[in-house]
Amino acid sequence: MNQIRRWQRILFLSLLSISVLAPLVFVSNRLKTITPVGRREFIEELSNFRYRTNDLRLNAVQHEDGQGLKGPRLILYKDGEEFNSSVSDVKEKTIHLPNIDGNNHKYSEEKLIDSQQTTRSSDYKDQSLTVNQLANKTEFKPPLSKGEKNTKVQSDRATDVKIKEIRDKIIQAKAYLNFAPPGSNSQIVKELRTRMRELERAVGDVTKDKDLSKGALRRLKPLEATLYKASRVFNNCPAIATKLRAMNYNTEELVQAQKNQASYLMHLAARTTPKGQHCLSMRLTSEYFALDPEKRQMPNQEKYNDPSLNHYVVFSDNVLASAVVANSTISSSKEPEKIVFHVVTDSLNYPAISMWFLLNIQSVAAIQIQNIDDMDVLPSDYDQLLMKQNSNDRRFISTLNHARFYLPDIFPGLNKMVLFDHDVVVQRDLSRLWSIDMKGKVVGAVETCKEGEPSFHSMSTFINFSDEWVSGKFSPKACTWAFGMNLVDLEEWRRRKLTSTYIKYMNLGTKRPLWKAGSLPIGWLTFYRQTLALDKRWHVTGLGRESGIKTVDIEKAAVIHYDGIMKPWLDIGIDKYKRYWNIHVPYYHSYLQQCNIHA
Repeated sequence: MNQIRRWQRILFLSLLSISVLAPLVFVSNRLKTITPVGRREFIEELSNFRYRTNDLRLNAVQHEDGQGLKGPRLILYKDGEEFNSSVSDVKEKTIHLPNIDGNNHKYSEEKLIDSQQTTRSSDYKDQSLTVNQLANKTEFKPPLSKGEKNTKVQSDRATDVKIKEIRDKIIQAKAYLNFAPPGSNSQIVKELRTRMRELERAVGDVTKDKDLSKGALRRLKPLEATLYKASRVFNNCPAIATKLRAMNYNTEELVQAQKNQASYLMHLAARTTPKGQHCLSMRLTSEYFALDPEKRQMPNQEKYNDPSLNHYVVFSDNVLASAVVANSTISSSKEPEKIVFHVVTDSLNYPAISMWFLLNIQSVAAIQIQNIDDMDVLPSDYDQLLMKQNSNDRRFISTLNHARFYLPDIFPGLNKMVLFDHDVVVQRDLSRLWSIDMKGKVVGAVETCKEGEPSFHSMSTFINFSDEWVSGKFSPKACTWAFGMNLVDLEEWRRRKLTSTYIKYMNLGTKRPLWKAGSLPIGWLTFYRQTLALDKRWHVTGLGRESGIKTVDIEKAAVIHYDGIMKPWLDIGIDKYKRYWNIHVPYYHSYLQQCNIHA
């Protein structure tokens, strides 16, 4: 019996010895086969084993390797910002790298320190990297003066400091993942992916510190600790610098591609007709053809050719746009009974525009709707002539856009008119325009040749002065002016036969590239030295683009112009400028509500 118990004790002690000695043998063998960097990582894994219980339950995220990065320009930018580490007490150190040859070197901690000491005296002073910027947790603290601490401006700047810090940490984590070898699945890589994804989900699309959740702030500290460990593992500084520059280069290319795409979509949106306006045109057209012919006549037709009245004209294929121009002109006038407003459109939009004004008649002023396709003033091959301008934008080659050059023929009984574009809003009484002495000039316009102003345009930007004929006849330094609101002396126009001049220039432009497509460049050439400069308060441009026009200039202007692609009736219009246009749109109208047209 004693013999059996003794053998049981011996067996138990043997098994216990094996269970103790086996892990030691396993660890010693593994340490012999891995690199110094891997040895440190493995030891850290053992020392932190008790913190891994939660990580084992997390799914691994697919590795984001650094393949496909393009070689960038070898430029390092100096960073003038101040950073303070909050992870370790190591003071900020700057290492100066020799020329990067792209080789995949690896340094141990001792070699990295020796490298720092030996390269401080090198001649490559312009290629420097801050160790804390690549490795340690960093916190940006902008310098503040004592007087700024309690100001609203300082408070506004501080509202996104924490967000920027979190975004920087996420970018740093992605950079370290790119530094890892392809296919690497080590513990530090897994931990980086996990911490980064957790923080990204917690932050979401937040842009202000006040909107950050407590969970996001809690997840920031584990990521910072993981980044510190990664900085100890990935310490090949030349390779890191190359990767960072490559990431920056590719990011810049991606941003530029996004800008190009956004610009294309903006121009595409500008060429399309909104669904609501298409619905409105269809309803009005249907109502127009349902009327009896005698009910389609506009009132006050006896005023149409009276030269003693104030005549305004707009060329438009847009119902709401032409309505806003007419409504704002009449409502701003001190003597609306003297106004005759002419709307020239095409056969497709003639029924809809006519029906709109029949339903919304200004009883005092006279309104005439004309169809350009029913007139015999345009050449028979005019459409083919416009198509030769080689433009994909139908706005630049439309008949209505160029029909303004036939004003004397369209209105043979009138002597003077004010010409509007259909993207303007009238804010002041314009009756004083009729008392302006034209001094023998044909067109009165606001000049746009003063550099630094939002309305600035140069002749050389739109006209090809490398052409011998252009450079010999016109000056690139000539002052430009704006369409949109122009006072036109039709008698002087007829006397100088400027319509024939326009046709001559158009034919020349179809044979070789002399100017960009559109009516503005050829207008500058047709009315060259035939323009009278008006006070700039008569006509303010720039509301259809990001021009930086001042609000005070808009409020003082007699006419404001939404030149550019961001028209006020489009979704891409600039909100802060739309209100000047919206006040003249009757959104309460049943047709607009049925077509879902709202402010």
